[in-house]
Amino acid sequence: MNNFDLTPLFRSTVGFDRFSQLLENMTRVDDGGFSYPPYNIEKMDEDHYRIAMAIAGFSENDVQITVKENSLIVVGKLQKTEDSKQYLYRGIAGRSFERRFELADHIYVENARINNGLLHIELVRRIPDSAKPRIIKINTSAQTIQDQARLEDRAA
Repeated sequence: MNNFDLTPLFRSTVGFDRFSQLLENMTRVDDGGFSYPPYNIEKMDEDHYRIAMAIAGFSENDVQITVKENSLIVVGKLQKTEDSKQYLYRGIAGRSFERRFELADHIYVENARINNGLLHIELVRRIPDSAKPRIIKINTSAQTIQDQARLEDRAA
């Protein structure tokens, strides 16, 4: 079942077009890519989040973090080196990866660092003043007439 009928949702909402695109993208993702590298998503407080990814063997030069529109894309590619080692067993995955995270509106990447084989990506929610709730004053028709009269007096 890859098709969702979101018509009832769109009857009473405005500007949620991206929601249908998000659902569509989630159904197209290959389940095999979800296991590597393992990661956690932590909520630090009301407006701060952290993604921690286990990327043992990768350095900061091997990892690229990109934010495009509302997508956070983490790509890891190990630098090719002449490896003369002969492994009897190789259990540490050193393969390339690409991991995508969909970010909500007003979520920004604040910082990224590698520590003890974990990549920490710090995220913060910053809601602009224009998007915060505000109270709208309701004018009576008498107030509107008085305001118009004042404006006309000033213009004259």
